[in-house]
Amino acid sequence: MTVEILNIGTEILLGEVVNTHAGWIAKRIFPLGLRVARQTTVPDGPEIRRAVIEAWGRADVVIVTGGLGPTTDDITREVVAELLGRRLRVDQAVECAIRERLEVRGFEFLERMARQAMVPEGAEVLQNPNGTAPGLYLPAVELPSTATPHLFLLPGPPRELQPMFLDHVLPALEKLCAGISRQISRTYRVVGMGESAVEKLIGLELNAHPQLEVGYCARSNEVDFRLIGPIAVLDEIEPLVLERLGKHLVSMDGSELEEQVVRLLSEVDATVATAESCTGGLLASRITDVPGASGVFMRGFVTYSNESKSEMLGVDPGVLAAHGAVSEPVALAMAEGAQRKAAATYGVGITGIAGPGGGSPEKPVGLVFIAVVGQNGKSVCAKALYPSDRSTFKRLASQRALDMLRLELLSKRE
Repeated sequence: MTVEILNIGTEILLGEVVNTHAGWIAKRIFPLGLRVARQTTVPDGPEIRRAVIEAWGRADVVIVTGGLGPTTDDITREVVAELLGRRLRVDQAVECAIRERLEVRGFEFLERMARQAMVPEGAEVLQNPNGTAPGLYLPAVELPSTATPHLFLLPGPPRELQPMFLDHVLPALEKLCAGISRQISRTYRVVGMGESAVEKLIGLELNAHPQLEVGYCARSNEVDFRLIGPIAVLDEIEPLVLERLGKHLVSMDGSELEEQVVRLLSEVDATVATAESCTGGLLASRITDVPGASGVFMRGFVTYSNESKSEMLGVDPGVLAAHGAVSEPVALAMAEGAQRKAAATYGVGITGIAGPGGGSPEKPVGLVFIAVVGQNGKSVCAKALYPSDRSTFKRLASQRALDMLRLELLSKRE
């Protein structure tokens, strides 16, 4: 069963409103065995007619969002009624509900608002307790020249669309797709590998499986490796996936790297303190975004200047003079200072050059040193190069720091 979404709204195409409908709807219908095959967005006005006709020729279910308002450019219901050869009639119950809603809020009922109570013959009204425009459901019919799909006309605002979808559209779709073979999706979040490397490691092999769909979604220093198929097939191949991905696998439930770090710290009864220069506190921010971080995060230092590194962390001015602020010895000294000052199990230090200025041939923009210091003086330091804009650089550096800490915690747990 093919599903299409048709979004109506000039404001979307002008960039004034971010369209979130496709992702939200797709996630809700996937467990039913349905997937969104196409999403189209058109402006308010005459273009709606052409878009509806095109969707009819391709889809079994068309979900239309927007264009149900009271103004002259909201013509979705009129277009659909015309194409189906249905007359529009005023639904008295809908008009009364609109009048009552406006009266309670102290607004005047304008005659143009009565358009929202116009319902094509044969349509089911989908109540909208969160707005004035009701939704409409028109079941599929066989016309002399063509067959029409199941049509769901929904209001555009998410706060109106989403409750209506859950209350009315989802139950209707569940009935329509009874008996459809259902698949599940599993996503393996991988850190420290690009999507090409993941594909080479395991993706190409699994891609040859006739019952599997393999996909990738790349982010900053991480990849979501996605498998879709029957649950029995996914269960069968999962041990192989886990073996191949190894310690690069962060989670299978969509949780972020920082969530895993907080979980691991809690499991081994450990704490952490951070010392950051070029990331400006982003590492500490990501850790403290996780519920329960107060039990494992002791203190965060942002030491941008050389003076602050010495005053707050005890970094030897001689080391700074000899090696420069962006160096392995300073990153280690920062991590040790944070660990010591906070009496934490682990200390993490980050120092680098975010750019766009400040680089040199020996130390280019994007260079960063990240150190993790643990118990008994055990330490590890990594040198990386992330030449990018400042925001991306900070994200990549904090991501690498979290992964280094994660790997240290995994070794501790083992």
